[in-house]
Amino acid sequence: MTQEDRAARVHTRLVFGAHWAFLAFFGGLGAYHVVTLVMTALRSGHASVDPLALLDVGPMLLLAFLPSIVLALGPVLASRRWGAGPTQDFGWLPTARDVKVGLACGVLALVVGSLLNLLILGLYGVDRVSDSPLTELAEGVDENETLWLVLAALIVVVATPLAEELLVRGALWNALEYHRIPRWVILVLTAVVFAYVHGEPTRTVALLGQGLAIGLARMRTGRVGASLVAHAANNLPAALLLLTGS
Repeated sequence: MTQEDRAARVHTRLVFGAHWAFLAFFGGLGAYHVVTLVMTALRSGHASVDPLALLDVGPMLLLAFLPSIVLALGPVLASRRWGAGPTQDFGWLPTARDVKVGLACGVLALVVGSLLNLLILGLYGVDRVSDSPLTELAEGVDENETLWLVLAALIVVVATPLAEELLVRGALWNALEYHRIPRWVILVLTAVVFAYVHGEPTRTVALLGQGLAIGLARMRTGRVGASLVAHAANNLPAALLLLTGS
């Protein structure tokens, strides 16, 4: 095989990789919207039978996280089919350095989010800053269903951060980076998408700031593992809020 042939194969592999990274991102985002629409239709009575109404409060609590979790489907399936696997393609397993950088960025995300929420509260009043949706989810769960709250808290700290990071700071970041988009532009774009997928208009500004802080972990290390730790640290207070129900 000539040097030209080898170069052509490498170029083809890289181009295909860039294509599957975008495909992974839009596939995960599409799955999120499809699941959200189906659940909305079922709960609004558009279906003849509402299977969600047949569930107890506990399973309903976990089901509320389903749209966020399916965000990982596109990146994981595409990476397994066309890439080298999520571990190599995204570096999602945290290293010691990932933990160190991630914790620092996670604390920064908490501080930035809190300050931005306070700023919006001061400018526009309490009506412009909604309570955490987790508070509403916890309402109605009695002491006998504490197990469901514990499972939900684990999802908040582990599962949803992993899914969102694989989509945003994994697939999307890799695709944009391949096309040599400046890193600061990638940081801003992924933060915007991060705020968008949460679907919380009153918290958009705070989510954008948190997305920038979490993205710094990925920018600093080049690995999703670091942004995953930062995201988990940022979500920890929300998980504790879910457990206390207040």
